[in-house]
Amino acid sequence: MKHIVGMVLALSLASTAYASEDVVTAVHGSVEKIDSTSKTIVVKTDDGARHVVHFTDRTAVHGADAGENATKDSWHGLKVGSEAVVHYTTRGTEDSAVEIDKVGDGGLKATEGAVKGIDRGGKVLVIGAKDGSVETFRLTEHATKDGGKGAVKGAKVTVFYSETAGKKIAHFFATP
Repeated sequence: MKHIVGMVLALSLASTAYASEDVVTAVHGSVEKIDSTSKTIVVKTDDGARHVVHFTDRTAVHGADAGENATKDSWHGLKVGSEAVVHYTTRGTEDSAVEIDKVGDGGLKATEGAVKGIDRGGKVLVIGAKDGSVETFRLTEHATKDGGKGAVKGAKVTVFYSETAGKKIAHFFATP
């Protein structure tokens, strides 16, 4: 009986640890440093916090020009000073980038507004822009899970998005 209880406890702890490792978090800021030797990027947020994120060959990069990856201070077209949204997981004490979205200059666009509605199950975000227009965004999987933490109807948000076939796709959104 002790053996069964121990095995159930071990499996429970293992599944909890595995599930917590797969949680994706996002951070928005500017690229402060790229180190191709240690395969890290340092992202500095508006509040001054610095996040060191490791990248791998499997890290997806959107909105950057891969042809620029040979320069010393660049990785897949991301450069020091680039604005970016980094989606990452944490394992132990190491943050690993799953996806990096470049903002501006051929990357994601940004817009601000007030939330009119969020349907995370249907992956839809609707905002009212400052000019009175209403914009509807499809949410990516990452935006559905880690975008707009705590955003409720009426909350001000910044939406980082791309456009595909005339549809706006929100990759990330955040409250100021």
